[in-house]
Amino acid sequence: MKLYLAVAVLMLAFVAFTEAQDDTIEQKFSKFGEQVSEVGRNLAEKAKTTFEQVHNSDFAVNTRNWFDDLMSKLRTKVEEISQ
Repeated sequence: MKLYLAVAVLMLAFVAFTEAQDDTIEQKFSKFGEQVSEVGRNLAEKAKTTFEQVHNSDFAVNTRNWFDDLMSKLRTKVEEISQ
């Protein structure tokens, strides 16, 4: 009976030892690559959100409308002059 208990304890110690081992260099590079990819995705998402907020801001919309009106008036004046 003591032999079975000793084998069980040794197996548990072996499992704990193998789980506690550090990652290999390949695994570390893989994790680093995944982390860099995640940071890149987060940065891209934040940039996209910020661009959309700026694009849809009141200032941007008013500026685009002002330029559209200005261009329409300019076209009208050019058409009047050319006729």
